Amino acid sequence: MRIGYGFDIHQLVEGRKLILGGVEIPFEKGLLGHSDADVLLHAITDAFLGALALGDIGQHFPDTDPEHKDANSRLLLKHCYHLIKEKGYELGNLDATVVAQRPKLMPYLSKIRETIASDLEVDINQVSVKATTSEKLGFVGREEGISATALVLIQKK
Repeated sequence: MRIGYGFDIHQLVEGRKLILGGVEIPFEKGLLGHSDADVLLHAITDAFLGALALGDIGQHFPDTDPEHKDANSRLLLKHCYHLIKEKGYELGNLDATVVAQRPKLMPYLSKIRETIASDLEVDINQVSVKATTSEKLGFVGREEGISATALVLIQKK
């Protein structure tokens, strides 16, 4: 078994869609980034890469490469999970947390879990996604950004 940890953070800005876990969330702001800036999927992707010491998302999809401009983070996640499977591993489980003052994410968590489980071709019970606020503290509390953490357990097939 191997464990991987991922963290990501993106700034909230006007004029962008808010995509979390591959799901568009209605909100007046979205996350700024070279790709679709899905902070949750980026954290999960980094956790998978970290579990097998395969670098990080920036090494695999540099923000200096125009090919990845506005990339769908679901595709980035699938690509990196394929690398994990090529090495003979599969997901045991993943546990992730999104930290956002607003919007309230509870109504979207089931759909986010379903989307991630579908993309990874695993049972939904292997995917945990939680949401919390920062109690109005820091950049998240000031609604300047959103962060996410993820922990994955992978195991040999």
